Amino acid sequence: MLFKVLRLFKITRVAVRYGLDNIAISGLAQPRLARLLDTLIFWRDISAPRGVRLRQALEDLGPIFVKFGQVLSTRRDLLPADIADELARLQDRVPPFDPDLAIAQITRSLRAHPDELFASFERDPVASASIAQVHFATLKDGRDVAVKVLRPGMKRTIEEDLSLMQIAAEWVERLWADGRRLKPRQVVAEFDKYLHDELDLMREAANGSQLRRNFNGSDLLAIPEMHWDYCSTAVIVMERMRGIPISQTERLIEAGVDLKKLSRHGVEIFFTQVFRDGFFHADMHPGNIQVSVEPETFGRYIALDFGIVGTLTDFDKDYLSQNFLAFFRRDYKRVAEAHIESGWAPKDTRVDELESAVRACCEPIFDRPLKDISFGQVLLRLFQTSRRFNVEVQPQLVLLQKTLLNIEGLGRQLDPDLDLWKTAKPYLERWMNEQVGWRGLIQRFKEEAPRYNHLIPELPRLAHEALQAHIAQPERQNAELLRQLIVEQRRTNLLLSILLYFGGGLIGGVLIMQLLERWLH
Repeated sequence: MLFKVLRLFKITRVAVRYGLDNIAISGLAQPRLARLLDTLIFWRDISAPRGVRLRQALEDLGPIFVKFGQVLSTRRDLLPADIADELARLQDRVPPFDPDLAIAQITRSLRAHPDELFASFERDPVASASIAQVHFATLKDGRDVAVKVLRPGMKRTIEEDLSLMQIAAEWVERLWADGRRLKPRQVVAEFDKYLHDELDLMREAANGSQLRRNFNGSDLLAIPEMHWDYCSTAVIVMERMRGIPISQTERLIEAGVDLKKLSRHGVEIFFTQVFRDGFFHADMHPGNIQVSVEPETFGRYIALDFGIVGTLTDFDKDYLSQNFLAFFRRDYKRVAEAHIESGWAPKDTRVDELESAVRACCEPIFDRPLKDISFGQVLLRLFQTSRRFNVEVQPQLVLLQKTLLNIEGLGRQLDPDLDLWKTAKPYLERWMNEQVGWRGLIQRFKEEAPRYNHLIPELPRLAHEALQAHIAQPERQNAELLRQLIVEQRRTNLLLSILLYFGGGLIGGVLIMQLLERWLH
């Protein structure tokens, strides 16, 4: 409780220092109150733009708030552009923790001291982030590995900060005029999920293993192998990868890497993950991407840190491919129809109105040279337009947007003339042809075949039984029809007998009455 009070006091102090109260009150449309507070708190400097002040406040509050700002920056469908752009600049730079704490964590998690587990273990970490840090080591069989160790006490710190964030989100939703549209509680809940996923390093190891399996035999992407005998929820040990960080372009050029080819390969890797696998690395910032300079894997991308991955269903992939291809062809009506057909836009949305809104967003982009068009910005504009039509932006698409912006930024850094549209369009068209053509049909047969393998030997018997049932069926049907006909015939005969009896009596009576009348006269 004392920790929470002290933490709340620090948050309040930082918020006042950077004028976050001024931003909030401006959102409440209370300029007089904002000016009054600025007069009373005269010692602070809030001349910097609001996005800059918010970023600086989050950096002051520590790694959990920095990571929250990073996640928040991906919600460009909710945030003003100036704030989202500034939050995207947040870097997860955190001082390393004491190596003795790392050794204690390894000993506790793997039930043995690093000296017993490894032939050698480097005490000084090579990388440090808010959740974990990495040490290099060598296994006793001579293989070089990287040891990722969770920061001690992270769970308690995260829980405390998250509880304060949830309280703040409720207040923002109640007091800020735009609070409900920003969905602060949902954003905090989304962040909560990301953080708890990252706290389980076994989940990260499993994600990395899946990506490695998806790109097995590929000459585009290398993923470290996980050493499962040395993995736990707090420590994972993986193959050590040797490469040059992708942001160090001068070193890449000196090593002889073809940057233009590398940028095209990055686009292909992204679309392969998204449309072939529906499973993609969703944290592809420069710190997590390297380029191999080893002779046997020279020029391949190396992906690291698999704490956050995105998944897409076949429905999502079909929706995205239709939207992207429609954009390529400037078919805005198809974009509008895809939104409504998917159920993400209300069924009563008018296609022509949504089409017009999408056209207004995208036509200015197409008036520029193709190489100057931002693919990520197209997706961003799509989300912003969707807001007006009450379209729910799906969490998996938010991750996709974040990843696409990262990929585009990396691509343009490697090759400023990269035409992302031109590079991506053939891939998407080929993928669509494979989905709806003969190759797609054959592939689906291959995927379904194992499920029906056990039925193939039984097909002759099942066919014989089906034929026998078909032959017997008409006989049973005919017998039933004959029985029903007999019943109906008997019923008809009975009715006729009754009619004849009473009808005959009536006619006979009439004739007798007529004869008597004639005889009397």
